[in-house]
Amino acid sequence: MCRDYGDRDRLDNFQLRTIVHVAQYGWSVVLVHADDARPGWAYTVGLWHSHRTPELAMFGGDVYETEEILNRLGRDAAERRAPADGELREGVVRGRAAAFRSIDPRWYDALFPGATAFYRRPPLPMLQVVWPDPENLFPWQPGTDLRFRHSQPWLWLNPAQHSAGVWTRRL
Repeated sequence: MCRDYGDRDRLDNFQLRTIVHVAQYGWSVVLVHADDARPGWAYTVGLWHSHRTPELAMFGGDVYETEEILNRLGRDAAERRAPADGELREGVVRGRAAAFRSIDPRWYDALFPGATAFYRRPPLPMLQVVWPDPENLFPWQPGTDLRFRHSQPWLWLNPAQHSAGVWTRRL
């Protein structure tokens, strides 16, 4: 963003809007709406550029709710309260905790093309914001139902280790 590579006249509206949002607010949130094949997700672009904190991604919920959560976490990061890998933070999702896990860079191109286009040279640090079910169980914990387990990918895993499904089809 801070360096003109001589191609700004060829950027599309999405890329230009992202640059404007990052310049104005410090980051942008990209929404990927659910369809018949997969749940929706959202991710940030610009937190690393503006605040040197990891970009954040959240899956499986309503994209507008995840946008609101990611913006709140972005404001926390801007105030030097950025989440860290392995952290469990209370009150993030509907008053419940969220877990933060580092995303394996092999997922970036398939799931975060807006971020890879913005930075032009990944990998950059990214954290997945993982939310619990109504009983406060995370997808990897015994007792969660199969549908909930599959609503959020396990991006801290190498894609080759991830179970086949809607998330690995994008690779």
